[in-house]
Amino acid sequence: MEILYIRNMMCKCCIPIITNILENNNIKVKCIKLGYVEVVFSENSSTIDEIDKILQKEGFGLVMGREKRIVEHTKHAVIELIHQMNNVNSIVQKSDYLVEKLNLSYQQLSKLFSKYENTTLERFIIQNKIERIKELIDSEEFTLSEIAYMMDYSSVQYLSGQFKKETGLTVSEYKKGDRRERIAIEDLL
Repeated sequence: MEILYIRNMMCKCCIPIITNILENNNIKVKCIKLGYVEVVFSENSSTIDEIDKILQKEGFGLVMGREKRIVEHTKHAVIELIHQMNNVNSIVQKSDYLVEKLNLSYQQLSKLFSKYENTTLERFIIQNKIERIKELIDSEEFTLSEIAYMMDYSSVQYLSGQFKKETGLTVSEYKKGDRRERIAIEDLL
């Protein structure tokens, strides 16, 4: 059995896609979770390099090396906290969560992230927060004050300022305008 770490595998909808790719290449999937898969190769299986090329065609790829795996785990942790955990009580600060989850200092994580990605960790977090804010606004379940609290902003004004800086729109303009301007999580990478 071998563990393969998969790049850009950021949401549950990726699991059946990766499973199909691997099984179509005679690789038995034992266990699959976001970011990695445990597999068994057979005599007729594709090689690791072939699998990497096939995955890259689909927007994925294999993560090779410890540092790259840490970066992928960091992305998963950011997405988990911002998009999946619904930090409704705003108990956890983003940096504290990452440090605890990955067992490295924020400075180490930030340095590794910048080394392997075309953006900084802080920028990646902000982009994800903005997309989550758009989603929460679109749901019309929460007030802007509640969204600011959930997304760990000190005030509605701070959220609104960052939203305008990132999107070019005020929150009101976004609410009135074309809400199809959202960016998929995998496109934030």
